[in-house]
Amino acid sequence: MQLSIILLTWNSDKYIEACLQSIIDSIHIPKQDYEIFVVDNGSTDKTHEQIARFHEAHGELIKPILLDTNLGTTYPRNLALKRATGDHIAIMDSDIEVNSQTFLLLMDALAKDNDAGLAAPKLVYGSGALQKSTDQFPTLLRKAYRYFFLKKIESREDNAKKHEVTAEVDYAISAFWLFRRQLIADIGYLDEKFFYAPEDVDFCLRVWKNGQHVIYVPESYAIHYAQEISRGLVFNKAQAEHLRGLLYYFTKHRYLMRKPRFTH
Repeated sequence: MQLSIILLTWNSDKYIEACLQSIIDSIHIPKQDYEIFVVDNGSTDKTHEQIARFHEAHGELIKPILLDTNLGTTYPRNLALKRATGDHIAIMDSDIEVNSQTFLLLMDALAKDNDAGLAAPKLVYGSGALQKSTDQFPTLLRKAYRYFFLKKIESREDNAKKHEVTAEVDYAISAFWLFRRQLIADIGYLDEKFFYAPEDVDFCLRVWKNGQHVIYVPESYAIHYAQEISRGLVFNKAQAEHLRGLLYYFTKHRYLMRKPRFTH
């Protein structure tokens, strides 16, 4: 098995069909050489029906894991990670659409860099504008600045074309990752003490602590119809879980104001 793809859904009926179809249309390897896990977090819309239609049409290529309730991002993804058999694993949000080169370029980038533990593509919004999908490890002040001024940061960096060259980055958001399955053996699964976020920052920091690095590959790109449920000024459950996750992250890695630094 060359590739295992893990999609996490929750009330995703506006996106999941286009996401799955773009994946199937884009992959140029035989169907027996890849698999798509769709882990649903207790959706109450028509997501289940759409998953069932793809399962019926494509058989064992589509592997549903249907949960009764929303269990966050780490435990559900770990369920699929424990069943994945591909040499490479892609973790994706269900509001992503890929093109014919997205996976190929990411796998090629990993093949060329033995020290790279995880690769991430350039993400753009449906409008075509850049999404800031990579960043430095957060400090308390940096996190606050990103929260309140993210759109300004994205606009400035998009205009400056700062995201056009393959480069090492501290972390990439878990909307789209690709890594070798060996990485799980090296650093373990997603930390299930995070319900929602920042499990992606934690995982990438563990990659760096393992002596590998995270690479951003802008030649590979995908559209991300980001729902951004933890943004906005109205406090909600997602924001509460994000705040709780941040407190756990800073406690776990024992820093707050000065970010970790790594050299090779």
